[in-house]
Amino acid sequence: MIFRNTLNGFSALLFAFVLFSIFAAESDAQTRTKRKSRTLMTSQLQPAPTTEPEIISRAEDYHLDTPLVSPAVESAMRTIDETSSATEKLIADLNERIRVLESNKKDDYDQKQKRLALNLDILSKAEQRAESLRKQAFDMMERETVIKSKIEQIENDLRPENIDRNFAFIGSLRPEEAKDARKKSLESERLIQQNLLTEVQRTRATLDLNVQKADLLVERLRVRLEADIDAALDEDPQRP
Repeated sequence: MIFRNTLNGFSALLFAFVLFSIFAAESDAQTRTKRKSRTLMTSQLQPAPTTEPEIISRAEDYHLDTPLVSPAVESAMRTIDETSSATEKLIADLNERIRVLESNKKDDYDQKQKRLALNLDILSKAEQRAESLRKQAFDMMERETVIKSKIEQIENDLRPENIDRNFAFIGSLRPEEAKDARKKSLESERLIQQNLLTEVQRTRATLDLNVQKADLLVERLRVRLEADIDAALDEDPQRP
């Protein structure tokens, strides 16, 4: 019996609460409808402004004293900017160094090309000089041969039987004096040719020595030039 009375009391309270909730909801809906209607009527009845719209600042609604970015983030961003600037500076410095190195390399390559051209010209002139000396030595050798032939002919003419044979068909009142004069003339000519032969032989010996030196110089220049050419080909910037 007690339990039933309690249940009936609880049911009555629950029913009263539901009725109160429904009444409150309807009242709130009516209030909102009235406010909306009032707002619409106010908007419709409000006259159009005759002046420019006024801009109302809302700055006081915001807390300007409060930073938008935290100090830690600002520090990190500042560090990133500094690092980026340092990196850009380093890259620019490296690019400048590379440009200078490439320029120096190109200048060095041009200098090597000029040196090669100069060495080639020196080699060509050395070869021409060696060839000229060789030709002079050959001329001296031919001249030496001619002089030796003359000396042999003079010595053959100086033989007494040949001198006598030359005057056998020539009439003379003083044949002995004529023979002596002929002999002296031949001896003088032989002396001249012998002196000339000595000079030619000395000149030829000097030329032979100079030819040897010139050939050695040409060989050295050729070896050095070939080595420089090989090195220049290996360092050619146009080669892949």
